[in-house]
Order: sequence, then structure tokens, then C-alpha cells
Amino acid sequence: MSTTTQDSTARSFARRDQLLKIQSEIQQYWDTHKVFESEPGVGPAKEGEKFFGNFPYPYMNGLLHLGHGFTLSKLEFASAFHRLCGRNVLFPFAFHCTGMPIKASADKLAREIAQFGNPPKFPSQEDEPDVPAPAQTNQSEQTNAEPDKFKSKRSKAVAKTGMVKYQWEIMKSYDLSDSEIEKFSDPYHWLEFFPPLAKDDLKSFGLSCDWRRSFITTDKNPFYDSFVQWQMRKLKDMGKIVKDNRYTIYSPLDGQPCADHDRATGEGVQPQDYVLIKMEVLEPFSGKMKALEGKKVFLAAATLRPETMYGQTNCWVLPDGKYGAYEINETDVFVCTERSALNLAYQKLSRVAEKPTCLVELTGHDLIGLALKSPLSFNEVIYSLPMLTILTDKGTGIVTSVPSDSPDDYMALQDLVQKPALRAKYGVKDEWVLPFKVVPIINIPEFGDKSAEKVCIELKIKSQNDKEKLAEAKRLTYLKGFTEGTMLVGEFEGRKVQEAKPLIKSKLLDDGQAVMYSEPEKKVMSRSGDECVVALTDQWYITYGEEEWKRSAEECLKQMNTFSSETRNGFEHTLSWLNQWACSRSFGLGTRLPWDPQFLVESLSDSTLYMAYYTVAHVLQNGDMYGSKNGDIKPEQMTDQVWEFIFSDGPEPKTDISIDLLKKMKNEFEYWYPFDLRVSGKDLIQNHLTFCIYNHAALMPKRHWPRGFRCNGHLMLNSEKMSKSTGNFRTLRQAIEQFSSDATRFSLADAGDGMDDANFVFDTANAAILRLTKELAWMDEVLASESALKGERKSYADEVFENEMNFAVRETEKSYNSFMFREALKTGFYDLQAARDEYRFSCGSEGMKKELVFRFMDVQTRLIAPICPHYAEHVWKNVLRKEGFVVKAGWPVSGNPDPTLRLANKYLQDTIVLMRKLLQKQELGPKKGKKGQVAGPVETGKLNVGLIYVNEVYDGWKKECLDILRGKYDVETGLFASDKEILEALKASPVGQEANFKQIQKMCMPFLKFKKDETKEVGVRALDLKLPFGEMDVLGNNVELIKRQLGLNDVKIFKAGDGLIEAGEYVNVLNQNPPSPGNPVAIFLSK
Repeated sequence: MSTTTQDSTARSFARRDQLLKIQSEIQQYWDTHKVFESEPGVGPAKEGEKFFGNFPYPYMNGLLHLGHGFTLSKLEFASAFHRLCGRNVLFPFAFHCTGMPIKASADKLAREIAQFGNPPKFPSQEDEPDVPAPAQTNQSEQTNAEPDKFKSKRSKAVAKTGMVKYQWEIMKSYDLSDSEIEKFSDPYHWLEFFPPLAKDDLKSFGLSCDWRRSFITTDKNPFYDSFVQWQMRKLKDMGKIVKDNRYTIYSPLDGQPCADHDRATGEGVQPQDYVLIKMEVLEPFSGKMKALEGKKVFLAAATLRPETMYGQTNCWVLPDGKYGAYEINETDVFVCTERSALNLAYQKLSRVAEKPTCLVELTGHDLIGLALKSPLSFNEVIYSLPMLTILTDKGTGIVTSVPSDSPDDYMALQDLVQKPALRAKYGVKDEWVLPFKVVPIINIPEFGDKSAEKVCIELKIKSQNDKEKLAEAKRLTYLKGFTEGTMLVGEFEGRKVQEAKPLIKSKLLDDGQAVMYSEPEKKVMSRSGDECVVALTDQWYITYGEEEWKRSAEECLKQMNTFSSETRNGFEHTLSWLNQWACSRSFGLGTRLPWDPQFLVESLSDSTLYMAYYTVAHVLQNGDMYGSKNGDIKPEQMTDQVWEFIFSDGPEPKTDISIDLLKKMKNEFEYWYPFDLRVSGKDLIQNHLTFCIYNHAALMPKRHWPRGFRCNGHLMLNSEKMSKSTGNFRTLRQAIEQFSSDATRFSLADAGDGMDDANFVFDTANAAILRLTKELAWMDEVLASESALKGERKSYADEVFENEMNFAVRETEKSYNSFMFREALKTGFYDLQAARDEYRFSCGSEGMKKELVFRFMDVQTRLIAPICPHYAEHVWKNVLRKEGFVVKAGWPVSGNPDPTLRLANKYLQDTIVLMRKLLQKQELGPKKGKKGQVAGPVETGKLNVGLIYVNEVYDGWKKECLDILRGKYDVETGLFASDKEILEALKASPVGQEANFKQIQKMCMPFLKFKKDETKEVGVRALDLKLPFGEMDVLGNNVELIKRQLGLNDVKIFKAGDGLIEAGEYVNVLNQNPPSPGNPVAIFLSK
């Protein structure tokens, strides 16, 4: 999609170009004066003195896009607000290069050059069709993940991949020449190319960053490399990094574990552990199985419920499923699917490691009718039978059958028992099925000892194909069976299922009747393009989940501000399941493990404590993001003792670094830490952000633990998912070129603030261009005609406008403090402009008051400065001619907002609107009356006089109604007594004693309902007998405004009962519709 359209007018480009020109000039102005370079005070900062915010450094294998800009804008707006309020703000930024994606892309490019030439000549699409990028895993896919795990709903990688097949073509999409692309076959060239581009884009965005503190990761930056090595050594010395055999998601092509950031799809997916039941196939063998004679052959069935094995009546296979007989060792053979055999081969369960050996290829038909001896089963021999609903992308394709407790098994068995034709279709003999009865093994409250049978009957399930009802049956029984069920059989009879389950599992494993098996919860594709398995690897692990450490992490989280309950719940769920994390890799870029340099520190393990590094980066690196400039400190001088002194209250080290530099770095850290806020997408809760908590809890004293994490959803463009493949995509640079940085920021602020996905709307950005440039033109006009502004005399309109500015200042401050930037935009810009426009009209020929107009320009400029800083700085410097920088000008001072005055003005404006509608209706003349109905008086000529009748206090039956409602209203609960009780009170009141009460009651009941409904909206003040302001005064003070707005020559205000002669023949209107508080009655005449 083009960043401009053919039918765009020159004027629209001129307005945008005006903002781009302002943007460029202001950024140069800031750079010249080093406005965003931050220096610490002495020692720890006092509460509220400083604000240190940071953002997860983006990965440098491409350009930054609007999704980055959206999350980053939250921190940018917050930092700008705190800076504006006079706090000392540190906002640094860095660039992540660790991991395998850059290396994998560089290697892929090198292979393409070797295979297809330089520049390469790829096969045409006709010769070799493009392979689409891996699709996002559908949420409806079956998963055995634990129900309380917090999962992000989308994979970031999906948005990063399109339909492009070759790496060369991806690089071409960045407008690179062939000669430039060739250089990217060196992975380190990526580090030299993309970080400076990202920095340029962020500077164009107006990021208020201290760029001296920027850095890249990996060993290309020797200072950061030293920092990560210190961190890893310290964790190992504390016993928090261990070497162990563990199941981990693994890329066979890369030959190493595949962490979240290494995946094209499947981010957040964990290994799912099963117990693999060894169901021995009994001889004699026949058919294809005859080739396996002399081997011990087992059907390998994966189960999550080993405690139910006592109730096996048969085994299930998919008739058309593809299976194989795979060698596990010299003697044992497992029958399973090829996919599960590959996983087993990486778990030391294959005769040849990592290469499954298939002795015989089989289908489910070949397996039907096999006689089996299965562990724990009370039936000495059971048979393999056909089941039509088995999924071969889960487990092994072999399924144990326990019809007492599995609704699926019960219905499939019933189908075979009750349908001879089904048995005949698959060659199932009666003796394989009919003798086998349901075996009660577990008692579940409400469901008894045959829970599957009971729930299937209750839900009226007809067959194994009734998927929705079977899913509901499992939902009703499985969790309850685990938490409340009691074993009825076996050596653990009488024990709760949740106690017996691990004991039965251990017994099966110890007796050699089962093995452990693991596979990915869902499909995972690596960035190298292969499907991942679960491997049992000898790896270095960080011991997340260790009980004492976990308690410290929970304590850290408890004292943090997470800004939403959803975010806090996400962290709590992650802490509940997060376990050991593989922290080393053999492929990619990064820092070498200091004690085992064959391995690299993986990308989610070198990015957990670096917020502390920001505090000293500029001292070490001398302003160079690569740490390659010669400065006062050399990388080799940064020993563990020096890092310990700076960050962990260590003793003064023996070093040749000057004591002044040591103290400077320690003071920087002590002043800025802890960081006050980290802003991130919600998808990082399940890994990076929780790792950050763990590492701070382990390596930092409590006073330096993080204070806050704020997470947000993803960004849509124009209400659709942002996607390269559909073209609905913008890089940050494209958005700035199309709209300008301030209009882009404006639309980002308006996009949304919660955990739900936000929406960047192009129309909003275009409207921002128009609004900002029109405001500049208006201010120029006002200043050019300054003499037309009035002096000291204060009018009602002046008071209202000043009050609205006071409200804007207070409400916008509250919104910024709460990180509700859309609301800040509303109160600090939209509402304030509406108040200015209303004020301008209200003043009429008298003109606006100079003091208020200048205050408005000052206030609006400051309030919008965090969101549109270039515009605001331009106004401050070049329009208002003020000293200093608006970004540091201080939050505007305001008087106390007057809610009553705001209500009075709303009353005035609403009254004018209603009177205008009435006047228009009266000018159009009455509608044709119904047959027999007498038409009211008709005015001839233009209606030019308005008579307004006001009743400021409720009286009579209305007063009685309000007195009763006040007595029957509970302020604490916000509820009224019952209608019956209110009616009884009405009957007992003086009104109820009237002879014509039935007539009065007909008027009272609608009024009571109206006031009850109004109370729900505005609170108990709806029950007051009068408004909190004088209606006569408000209307009387604004007669000129009313005349001007309605086009009248004269307006007169009367109290109810007065001015009846003036109404003349319209007096019946007042009788039929008398005025009441908040509802004056207007009559229009022509005179």
C-alpha cells in the first residue's frame, strides 16, 4: 500500500509537510541542547524525584514497525509527562542481537548465493511454487496444556513472516541493492546495519532518549559481554544454574534447543509429558507383524492418566492411520506414529540416537485384533480395536481404553457392542469385544464408580462422533475425578486420585512397564523452517521454579505495580508453572558461557538484568553503542569484583580503574535504581518479564527490585490484524513519512490503553494533521490581532472557560498518571478545544479575554506536549516566544475546578439546544391536527422574541415524591426500596390524602421512575429539590448568548407564575407543561 494516494490534495501534503519540517527543526534544536541526556543527583533519589523507564530491546533482524512504536509510545508518553512535571527522567534504549535468527538468516543467504549465484537466479514460480510461511497455530487445536497456564493468544512471529520464500527476496524488500545484500551473509553485518537504522527511526519518532547509553548485545560489545558473563557466573555460584537432562523443545535442523525467540510459530509452547504404556503384543504374529518375530513388540500408548490403567478393556488404533514398528533397543520394538518415533529418538529411546529405525510400515488395519497384555489391567488379555476419532498429531496414535472413566472410550466401545455392521466393516470378532465389561476403578462424587457411563447417558450422547457433547462430558468428569475421586482398586485402594496418581506412575516406570515420553503441546516451527521435537538434552539450565527462589519472585511481584489485574494474573500463572529453563545454545550470536565456552547464552537469558547496565553504559562505552571506542575504562578491567561493587553492594575492588570513575558508576546505579517502569507487550509475561523478576530477586537487594511492569495488547491497523502478507502493515519509518511523527504519536495515543488489542486508525492520524496545523494557524491569527482581545472585565463565559481549563489540567494529569493516554488526549486536547470553541462563540462581539486566551495556548501546549512534542515545542519557542523547553516547562498550575459551574454551563448549553429545536419546530408550524382536535395558536411573521419561564424549586406533589425517594434510597448500596414500599409511602403522604389522589398518582408514577433512573446516572443529587446553582442567574447572565444562538431580538426570563400576560394566548402551554428545576419552558413570539 502506497504511503500517499493519487487523489490526495496538495493542501493535505502541505499540512503534513509543515509538521515534518517542524519535526526536523525541533529535533535538531533538542540535539544541540542535549535536552534528553540525563545526569543523576547524589546518592539514592528521593521518592518522586526521578523516573527511570525502559522497554524490551527489539531484535535487530529488520526494521521497527508500528507495533514496536505502539508499545514504546506508552513509555515515551509516561517519560515525557514525568519530565514535564519536573522529575529527573532516564529513558535509555538498546538493541538485541543475541540468538539464532540473525545467524540463521545469514547462513540461509549464504546457501542461496552458493546454490543460485550472486545475484541469485531463483526458479520461477511455475517451476517451483512458493511455500507459504508457517501458519499461526489455531487456538482450537487440541492441547493437553495445564488449564491454569497463562498463554498469549497470538504469536508475534506470525506477523513477521509473509509469503516470501527466499532470504534474498526478504532483503530486497528493504530496498537494498544486490551488492549490499551480499554483505548480509556475514551475521555481524546485520549488527552494523540495522541498529543505526532503528536509532534513526526512533529519533525521527521524537523518542526522548538518552542515546549515550545505547548498546548492542553479543560479544561484539565487549563491555556488555563482560556484564552478562558476570551475571551468569554469579547465578551459577549461587546454585541457580545447573547441568541436567531435561525435556526441551528442540530443532533437529539447528541441533539445539529452540527457545521462544527462535521460533517462527509456537511461541510459549512447552513440552507435554506423558506416561508411555508398554502394551505387549502376544504371539503368534501374523501378516506384516510376522517380520517382527523374535522381538519384544509393544503397542506404545501415551496417557496422561496412568491411574486408570486398572480399567483397560481394549486398546484403540485409527484404522486408516499410518504406523511403524520402531527399534527402541536391541530387543524392544514400539509400534507408534512416525512423528512420535522421532520425538522418542531424541529422548534416548531409539536404537540409533536421533534417527528412528522403522522395521515395518503398518496401518491401523494391520493392528486391529492384536492380542495384548497391558500393565495393571484386570483383563489378562485385551485386543486392539478401531476408533475413528484418534488424532495422530497428538500422542502416539495408540490409545488405551478405560470406558469406566473416559466418555470417548465408553461411546466407542458401545458403538462396537451395539453395531454388528461396524464390527463387520473392520473385521472385528465378537470375542474381542462382547465379553469385556466396564470395570469400576474410581469413585467420583455425583458420578459414582462408572462416571463415563453416567455422564454419557445424562447428556444423551449417541455415538463416538458426538464431539461437542463428549467434550462437555470430559469437562464435567476429568478435573473432578482428579481432585475428588477415590481409588477403588489396586494397592492404592482408598487413596485420593491426586495422591495415587504419582505413586502409580512411579510403579509403572520402576517396573519397566512404561517409559516417559514428551512432545510439544502444539506444533512448533523453528525460524530455520523445521518442525521441532522434544529432546532429552544434557543442558545448562536456570532453576526457575525452585521453591525458595520462587517465593522471592512472588514477593517481588507482590510489591510491584502491574496497572491491571489481568497483567498480575498473568505473572501469577507464569510463576505457578515456570520451571527450569535451558539457558545455553550452540548456534547463533551472543555471549559465551564463561565456564563452558562451547555454548552461548541464549537470547532470553542475557536480557533479564540489562536495565542495570543502562545506568553505566555511557561511562563504559563513551557513547558508542558497540563499545569499541577507546575510553577511560577497558573491557578487561571490568572484573566480577567491579560489577559486584557497582550493582550488588560488593566491597571496593582491587582495580586500576580510578576511584572517581568507580564511585561515579556506583552513584549512577544507586540513584537511578530501581527502575520505575518497564513497558512491554503482554506476550512477554510468560518468559522475559518473569525472568526479569527472578533475576532481580536473586541478584539485587530488595531496595533495587523493579517497581512496575505495564503490559499492553497488540496493534491492529484500521481494525484489521497487522500483516505483511496482506499488505496491512507499516514500518515506523513509513508511518512517520506518511503522517509525520506527531500525527503518528497522536493516533497511537488514541489507539487504546488496555490489555486488549489496540487500533491505529489512519483517519485519526490524518485528522490530527488537520487539527494541529489549523491550531497553529488559529494561534497565529490571534496573536496577529491581539488588540481585539478584551482586557480585565470578567464575564460568565470567562468564568466557565477558566473553569474548563482547570478541569482539563486536573483530569489530564490524572489520566497521564494512570497511563490512560487516550483519556489524556480527550481531556487535554479534544475537550479543551471544544471549550475554547464554545468560549469564542459565547463571547461574540465582546471578544475573548486576552489573559484567558494566552493561558489557553500555554495550557494546551503543555498538556499535549508528551504526545505531540514537536508541535508543542514549536508553539512554545516560535509562537509563544517562551524561554526554555516546553518538554521541561512544568505541569500547568490550575485553580480548583468548580463542578457546580460546570453543571450550570451544561444546563445553559442543553437549554439552548432544546430551545433551538423548539423554535425550529414552531417556525415550521403545527402538524395537521387529528379529527376533532382544536389547533393551538399560530404566529405569523418571524419569531424574534423568546420568553423563558423558570421554576427553581420542586413543589407540590413533586416535592412529596422526592422527599419519599430520598428516604427510601440507600447511599452506600445505591439502591432504592421496592416499588411497593415507595407506593405505600406515597399513599401515606399528604398527597395520598388528596381526594383526587388517583389522578395525581398517574402523574407521580412516571415522575418517580424518571427520578430513579436519573439517580442511577448522576447519583443522589438527582433527588434534590433544586439545582446546585441559580437557574435565573445563569440564564439572565447569558441573555445575549441566547439571543445570538437563537437569532432572537429579545429574550426575557421569568419565574414561574410571573410574566403570564407576556405569554398571551400561549399561557395554556405553561399550564399543560409547567417548568420544573432543570427544565425551563420557552415560548416564542413575533413582535
